[in-house]
Amino acid sequence: MKRAVFKNNWVAALMVAPQLLIIFVFFYWPTSQAMYWAFTLEQPWGGGNTWVGFDNFAAILFDDLYWYSVQVSVVYAIGATVLSVGMALILAVFVDRQLRGFKAYKIGMIWPYAIAAPAVGLAFRFIFNPGAGIMLYLNDAFPGAWDPNGNGTHAMIMVIVAGAWKQIAYNFIFFLAGLQSIPRSLLEAGAMDGARVLRRMRDIQLPLLAPTFFFVLVINITDSFTDSFGIVDTMTGGGPARATNLMVYKIFNDGFQGLDYSGAAAQSIILMFLVVALTVVQFRYIERKVHYT
Repeated sequence: MKRAVFKNNWVAALMVAPQLLIIFVFFYWPTSQAMYWAFTLEQPWGGGNTWVGFDNFAAILFDDLYWYSVQVSVVYAIGATVLSVGMALILAVFVDRQLRGFKAYKIGMIWPYAIAAPAVGLAFRFIFNPGAGIMLYLNDAFPGAWDPNGNGTHAMIMVIVAGAWKQIAYNFIFFLAGLQSIPRSLLEAGAMDGARVLRRMRDIQLPLLAPTFFFVLVINITDSFTDSFGIVDTMTGGGPARATNLMVYKIFNDGFQGLDYSGAAAQSIILMFLVVALTVVQFRYIERKVHYT
């Protein structure tokens, strides 16, 4: 096959330039600034930077509140990922079976991903309001059964459900695509051998969905650590008693409210390396168990 070659290099450069400009302005430049601030002491009201080396990182790593934010972030990431992936798989299986009304259901399942995280947070804040709706009836029947304003566990559950709901639509698209790529002849052969729906799902569909599972797992874990700010900010504000003060929200809180720009920059660098390390671990160890067909 003949390879396509640009006769004029300026045409190729012109086509690539907008994307390179976006990457530089919104990724490389902010990252370089964060790196600079992380190793210096930025004054809250300006006045220059003082080089402090690794002092900002040392202060963070010896801060118990920071490690608590890491702990709650891991809980949120695991809970939201398991819930969103599990629900998306179940819904995709129902649609793949082409039950009545599956076309409208398929379109409706995709829409939630277009909703912004703050809007999702506001919606679920009303849904889980202990003084209204179904939660009010629950508290009337069992006083104190639901109190996300004072109970950290309840607040974390509320945030996890909201974050998982937003991510279900994204996972649903890939699981449905993966299920529809499985040859129908395999499922028909299993049915002819007497395998019921659950048996065909366990022995045929799930093993063939392993690459999709791996991709969705990497995306969801990364998203849980980096794209949870809007939900936490609108639902709990990091409370109660820092029970939902995730790493990404602590960066905002320390930087823009506590005016500790250098500390917040150091936290953002640590978060970036943490996400990269988690991704490398997943590719290094989990991908070994994935079989591509």
